[in-house]
Amino acid sequence: MEDYHKPDQQTLQALKDTANRLRISSIKATTAAGSGHPTSCCSAAEIMSVLFFHTMRYKVQDPRNASNDRFVLSKGHAAPILYSVWAEAGFLQEGELLNLRKIDSVLEGHPVPRQAFTDVATGSLGQGLGAACGMAYTGKFFDRASYRVYCLLGDGELSEGSVWEAMAFAGFYKLDNLVAIFDVNRLGQSDPAPLQHHVEIYQKRCEAFGWHAIIVDGHSVEELCKAFGQAKHQPTAIIAKTYKGKGISGVEDKESWHGKPLPKNMAEQVIQEIDDRIQNKKKLSPALPEEDAPIVNIRNIKMPSPPTYKVGEKWATRKAYGVALAKLGHANDRVIALDGDTKNSTFSELFKKEHPSRYIECYIAEQNMVSVAVGCATRDRTIAFASTFATFFTRAFDQIRMAAISESNINLCGSHCGVSIGEDGPSQMGLEDLCMFRAIPNSTVFYPSDAVATERAVEIAANTKGICFIRTSRPENPVIYNNNEDFHIGQAKVILKSKDDQVTVIGAGVTLHEALAAAEQLRKEKIFIRVIDPFTIKPLDKKTILESARATKGRIITVEDHYHEGGIGEAVCAAVVGEPGVTVSRLAVSQVPRSGKSAELLRMFGIDKDAIMQAVRAAVSKSRNAE
Repeated sequence: MEDYHKPDQQTLQALKDTANRLRISSIKATTAAGSGHPTSCCSAAEIMSVLFFHTMRYKVQDPRNASNDRFVLSKGHAAPILYSVWAEAGFLQEGELLNLRKIDSVLEGHPVPRQAFTDVATGSLGQGLGAACGMAYTGKFFDRASYRVYCLLGDGELSEGSVWEAMAFAGFYKLDNLVAIFDVNRLGQSDPAPLQHHVEIYQKRCEAFGWHAIIVDGHSVEELCKAFGQAKHQPTAIIAKTYKGKGISGVEDKESWHGKPLPKNMAEQVIQEIDDRIQNKKKLSPALPEEDAPIVNIRNIKMPSPPTYKVGEKWATRKAYGVALAKLGHANDRVIALDGDTKNSTFSELFKKEHPSRYIECYIAEQNMVSVAVGCATRDRTIAFASTFATFFTRAFDQIRMAAISESNINLCGSHCGVSIGEDGPSQMGLEDLCMFRAIPNSTVFYPSDAVATERAVEIAANTKGICFIRTSRPENPVIYNNNEDFHIGQAKVILKSKDDQVTVIGAGVTLHEALAAAEQLRKEKIFIRVIDPFTIKPLDKKTILESARATKGRIITVEDHYHEGGIGEAVCAAVVGEPGVTVSRLAVSQVPRSGKSAELLRMFGIDKDAIMQAVRAAVSKSRNAE
């Protein structure tokens, strides 16, 4: 960025006037809505004015232009001032602000991507900076473009650990195209923030994380212009000392006003007072961006060649994931991989080996890894695959939930699922992940059972909208599908079938192989079972499951390396509920497991071939007794 040139007095006054218009618009909108956060908006008025009408470069009528500077409002409750900015710029009609929070308005209580100017949903505090890191990393290393990324945080959310994960990430990767602005307005929701106005402590913290940190008077447009004009070879944190409710007499810097709109009479009086400070009605126009972001196409990505596995060969699906991802990287140079220092376990290291410049090491910070992936995937700049042990995604559930609200298309791979990982014990075993990912709106949950299915899952996920989760296993199991086998979301595979089948058994991953072993043994007893591989747990192939159930006297047994709650068994029960004559028996991990060998643990928790055989015999004899 060029050396700082102090704006002339006319520009400075215009920025002050703009800030006050933003205050007025925020107060009007929240009073009309009868709810909202006007005081949180007012502390940020000068910051928003300088950012959008002096510093940032963007096309007003094309908010998602790839070359535009990016803005993330991490303190999402200050949404009305963001909407006021876009009305001031001319993208929104001023009158639309009065529809804030109404059911038929796009202007929701917190920012969402239904708004063309919002890349990521915010409001669950502490997550905006991680997404901004993903955008900045993409701009610097993938797009190699001149756009910059700005993120506004409240001081209350600086208590969130995820903020400091993001600070560490940006400092480590020297994201000099990233600017974080701390709106230090002293007051939280119910109490003052822990550091109140000790801005020098924030500065030391930022510097310790590798940031260039500048303290400013957050209500001085001149100081803000100067701070935004400084460029260093590291990320910049602007620590703005502000006052909550600035400009609202009797409310400014007072407790108990968080999230409260001004009553109508009070609002009218305050608006008049603020309006009296405005010297000029002239509106400022933002500078245009340098259009240097490359054109990107991430649609219809196909593997360069079919899988090359041999039936019967033993492969762990976690390794097949790494092989598939590395292969997919050759199909499109916008496929990227992220990992949380588990790449030699998830096998994303195979991608890194072949595409080192497109691999992002996020270290042991899974919440930030998910947020970075979301940021990288905004504006369709990349196809992001992030991997770690399935169980460690549980700590990032809020980030995953917000990714869904952000309409993000990220792909997450969780390895080391279930008790089958063996000796490492319960802290490393993913036993809640199916439940967690099934609960995410518009998610797709893949559970491939061999190497061929895993490769197909990776390819399909790359082309699927929404959050995709791929569950992979540690044990090596035989390849059961031919390389030309076709897979589709929501289509199960019937692996074993005969006209004499008496029970339908549904398993996935290691338990599918246990079911096949059980079938072989049971055949010697003249008991035949139909074995189904669901491939996707969400959506589930209800049609195939019901057809099989009807062909096997309504008897279904599910077996899964997961807790009972929210897993395959419950998904199947939901699919067949209300169907006459269908009964479901569920085999799953019933309590907190322990260390042991994989086979020992499958036996201990009743999900191995012997447990399946016992359940099948019980179902058949029960039926015979009933007859």
